[in-house]
Amino acid sequence: MFARIWPLVRKEFQELRRDRYALIRLLVPPILQMLIFGYAATFDVSHVSTALLDRDNSQASRALVARFVDSGRFRITATAHRDRGITDALENDKAVVGLVIHAGFARELAGNGGASMQAVVDGTNSNTALIALGYVGQIANRYASDQAALRADSRQPLLYARLPQVGLQGRALYNPNLDGKWFFVPGVIGTLLLMMIVNLTAFAIVREREVGTLEQIMVTPIRPWEFILGKTIPAFLIGLAEAWLIGIVGVLWFRVPFTGSVWMLLLGTVLFLLGAVALGLLLSTLSRTQQQAFAANFFVLNPLFILSGFAFPIASMPDVLRWIAAVNPVRYYLVVIRATFLKDVGLSVLWPDLAAMAAIGGALLVASILRFHKSLE
Repeated sequence: MFARIWPLVRKEFQELRRDRYALIRLLVPPILQMLIFGYAATFDVSHVSTALLDRDNSQASRALVARFVDSGRFRITATAHRDRGITDALENDKAVVGLVIHAGFARELAGNGGASMQAVVDGTNSNTALIALGYVGQIANRYASDQAALRADSRQPLLYARLPQVGLQGRALYNPNLDGKWFFVPGVIGTLLLMMIVNLTAFAIVREREVGTLEQIMVTPIRPWEFILGKTIPAFLIGLAEAWLIGIVGVLWFRVPFTGSVWMLLLGTVLFLLGAVALGLLLSTLSRTQQQAFAANFFVLNPLFILSGFAFPIASMPDVLRWIAAVNPVRYYLVVIRATFLKDVGLSVLWPDLAAMAAIGGALLVASILRFHKSLE
């Protein structure tokens, strides 16, 4: 068996070696995409363009505005002198957030009642709007608490010192600084592996059929399942090398900590690559030309990406989409890679995801072999 498979494996690597640009295609695009996705894929909101209308123009209002600017979350890009100025700034995309401080803000703040301000948000991007509103609320509440403490301390310092106070100390496990890159970079590794390996294998059989070598290979003693295995092994080994390369970039460049077991990550990567290679081969057996294979890639990869949990939580999706996501190998691999990178969990926690990837990969590989049998008839 190995005597028949090995020449096919060697043939695949010789074709890559003869292609002078193959090594560049396998090394440069993954690294560039890793860098681009690593910086671009984030839900963190910083330097939000903000329009300001300060009708009070007092020391208290200026101190509040300084809180927003110093936080690094907001950047004053437009100063309005009337209400219409805030609306114009949002309509003309000069600002995403509008802050309105009403006249008498300082007087109300010094009195017994509370002072109010208004935040107007461009809701076109609901995610950015919600996050920005959350930041506005946090900064305003912290400013109000500080002002209340200063006033109480200045009026009755002894009484204020004896008042019971409750302090909330938040602690984020596994990602203390809530750095979005720690969540997205491991996910980028999984999605890049999927795209590269499926693209690499989707053209494997189609290319042999178009150049006319498929019939020549099949008249040899090699069996169909051995042919599929001979196409699987090179792509699988290339996928392991790509996973190592992209993982090194993620750890060294983006400083994402790796706290788990290398062997657990290797096991998850092997099972995931099995499914990715089998999926690419199945698409290759379903296509007659390379154009058809390219179209099939586009049709399959986009839904897999959306239903993977990379950016959109699967729990928030409708029931039908959650059922479809249950047969998506990327969904389980992202769980494994994020858990091994950040949480240091083992087989006792990850075995359902590993079992799901093994089942999906095995089913896709069997389907590829059966479909290849049928295409030869």
